[in-house]
Amino acid sequence: MHSEIKSLLYEAEDHYLNPEEITTAKLCIASLQVRLETYELLRDQEVAIFQPIADQLLVTFAQNQRDLEQALKRGLLVLRYCTMAMLLNNQEFLRQRLLEWLIDIVQAYQTQAIETNIYQLLQNQLPEHLNAQQLALLQPFLAQAATTLLQTSAVAEL
Repeated sequence: MHSEIKSLLYEAEDHYLNPEEITTAKLCIASLQVRLETYELLRDQEVAIFQPIADQLLVTFAQNQRDLEQALKRGLLVLRYCTMAMLLNNQEFLRQRLLEWLIDIVQAYQTQAIETNIYQLLQNQLPEHLNAQQLALLQPFLAQAATTLLQTSAVAEL
């Protein structure tokens, strides 16, 4: 549940919400509606989003079939977790559920180059499927994942 809505519900336990709190609740609910629509769109368009990415990566990393397959699976997981974090509006969810173990996996398999390419290609694909508002909702979570991935790459190079 959105932390803002949760907090408003706790506030409403001992008093009726004042007009400012009601306005906040309306904004949160409207945001949740857009987030849910974005979540459903990404769920339904996942294959259409990732197929061109997979096709491009097959050309670029043809010699690394096994690593490529694993990296694509992780790319799908990253998008799914980013989408859920966007729905929940909770970056901590993304960090705890995905990013903590992703760092170790990417380092172990040494697929930083493939993972970075997936992120860049995903950034190119998403505007073809999402409008500006939807993209703006998802972007902070993708950026969080990319930042973690880039930190992983920097650590691996040391």
